[in-house]
Amino acid sequence: MPLADCKLVDLPRIHDPRGNLTFIEGGGRHIPFDIKRVYYLYDVPGGSERGGHAHKALSQLIIAMSGSFDVVLDDGYDKRRFHLNRSYTGLFVCPMIWRELDNFSSGSVCMVLASNLYDEDDYYRDYSDFKCALPAPGAGQLHVPQR
Repeated sequence: MPLADCKLVDLPRIHDPRGNLTFIEGGGRHIPFDIKRVYYLYDVPGGSERGGHAHKALSQLIIAMSGSFDVVLDDGYDKRRFHLNRSYTGLFVCPMIWRELDNFSSGSVCMVLASNLYDEDDYYRDYSDFKCALPAPGAGQLHVPQR
């Protein structure tokens, strides 16, 4: 999947003087997948990085619930940095995109909505393995090495 398929998603906001509300619905309503798993990162020490992997089939929506952080996406040919700092904006990340999260502010919370349950076999944790699995420019077929 090309990097251009990854994009910021504005989520609905209901303004209220007592506090605002944002909601997320899957299945194509707000994000193009049904939510199978939710997890969040918090208490990330200053200077630390998270991510450092790609998924073969999993799609995600990454949201800064509190504070801010950066997400660097890499499709093997191009890279793009996104700064997330609003709880009503998510970053849609499609399969076969390498992701790294860094520049966490103090007290930041990163929530991730995932299209599938956890499956270690869905991960590329080594960048060179990820690069080898990508199609040559102009080719349409992914090569998934067997372990």
